[in-house]
Amino acid sequence: MATHEIILAGFGGQGILFAGKLLAYCGMVSDKELSWLPSYGPEMRGGTCNCHVILSDEPVSSPLITKPTILFAMNQPSLEKFEGKVAPGGFIIYDSSLIASGVTRTDVTGVALPATQLAHEMNESKLANMILMGSLIKHTGIIDIETVKKALTKVVPAKKPELYDVNLNCILKGMEN
Repeated sequence: MATHEIILAGFGGQGILFAGKLLAYCGMVSDKELSWLPSYGPEMRGGTCNCHVILSDEPVSSPLITKPTILFAMNQPSLEKFEGKVAPGGFIIYDSSLIASGVTRTDVTGVALPATQLAHEMNESKLANMILMGSLIKHTGIIDIETVKKALTKVVPAKKPELYDVNLNCILKGMEN
């Protein structure tokens, strides 16, 4: 596995912290070393939000990420803020429904997916984050779907078990694209 340093970023309410938590649990069920560091403004929804997740075979010395290997961007300001920080050879997975400009760098792999549009088409407008997560899984290979299934059982609230299938279906949709 090596070490994967992932920044997930967007507006509050887009499920950035949930997606980061899912990645962290994927690391836990895979017996990886990990760090999960959420960051958000005081606004409830619509404020800035990002999450640093490190998954590694080695101990993680700091939760801060300065050169992410993967950027998961759900809005234009997040892409603009973090694109230049991604390590050469890294991945930028982004929601092309909400990001018009796209990736400008040529030394990273940019993966555009209209996640918000696909979520609306599935009548799951709040789960664009999981569709984008499916794209991250497909294009980076840092985790497999069986690990995600196990991790989902940990992050989906026990009192809402129906959300397991909904989240999984959105991840699978993202893996198709």
